[in-house]
Amino acid sequence: MEYHNPVLLHQSIDGLNIKPNGIYVDVTFGGGGHSQEILNRLDSEGKLFAFDQDKDAQENNIDDERFVLVPENFRYIKRFLRFYGIKKVDGILADFGVSSHQFDEAERGFSTRFDATLDMRMNQNDELSAFKIVNGYSEEKLSEILFNYGELRNARALAKKISDARLEKKIKTSFDLKEVLQQFLPQAKEHKILAQIFQAIRIEVNQELEALKEFLLQVPELLNENGRLSAISYHSLEDRLVKRFIRNGQFEGEPEKDFYGNFEVPLKKVGKLVIPSKEEIKKNNRARSAKLRLAVKV
Repeated sequence: MEYHNPVLLHQSIDGLNIKPNGIYVDVTFGGGGHSQEILNRLDSEGKLFAFDQDKDAQENNIDDERFVLVPENFRYIKRFLRFYGIKKVDGILADFGVSSHQFDEAERGFSTRFDATLDMRMNQNDELSAFKIVNGYSEEKLSEILFNYGELRNARALAKKISDARLEKKIKTSFDLKEVLQQFLPQAKEHKILAQIFQAIRIEVNQELEALKEFLLQVPELLNENGRLSAISYHSLEDRLVKRFIRNGQFEGEPEKDFYGNFEVPLKKVGKLVIPSKEEIKKNNRARSAKLRLAVKV
C-alpha cells in the first residue's frame, strides 16, 4: 500500500459487521486499502460503492464487477447512489483527512515539508485554492479560519502578518508562508504550529467540515436497519462532529425530549472509541491521531 497505508484497517471493517451479500460504501477510497478488505469479505452477490474526488486516487480503481468507483465528493453520497439505483445500504466506511499520497506529493501543497505552490485542493478541478485564500481573503476572514479550524489562539496576529506581507508581494508557496510567519514559529513548536496553520487553510479550501456535516446527515436515511457506520477521524474538529451526531443526531445543542425525558436518535453507539495500537503507530506514524467511532442504525 504505497499510495496510502490504511489506518485501523481490520477494526474499521470488523465494525461494519459485514454481510457477504450486502451493499457497502467506502466514501474515502484513497489507495483502496479499506475497499479491498471489504471486497474480500463479500461474496458474488455483494456490492461495494466507493467515492473519491481526487484524480490521483481514481487511478487506483479496482477491477472487480462488484465494485463501482464514483469520482465525486462524499457530501453527494445519496444523490449518486440514487443514480445507481441504490436507496439503502448495509454499511458505510469513512476515513477522513488527508491521504499519505496527498502529503507526499510535493506539488499538491498539503505538506509543510516541501516548498510547493499553495494549492491543497483534494479535487483538482475546484477553483478555490490555498493561494486564493492566503492572498485574497480579508484579514478578518483569515483570522476566523485560523482560530476556528486551526484552533490557534494568536489567529488575529497571524492574519495581520499575512495581510501586511501580501501587500508587498504575493505569498505563492508554502515556504513563502512559513517565512512570513517565522516570528510566530519558535523552534520547539514550529512543526506543530505550521501543521495547525496548514490544517486550517486546507479545511477551508476543501470545505471539509461542511462536507462532513452534509454526509453525516444523510447516513441514517441511507442505512438499512442494523446497518453500520464506521468513521475514522484525525483531529478534534472532525471527531467532535462525529461523536455528537452519533450521540444526539445533531451537531449542536441537545435533542428534544419527550414527556418522559427520553429522546430518539437515528444511530446508536457501538462499543468504545478505538485508537491504533502502539505497533500500528510504530509502522505508520500518521495513524497516531486516528480515532474510530462505530454506530448502528436503530
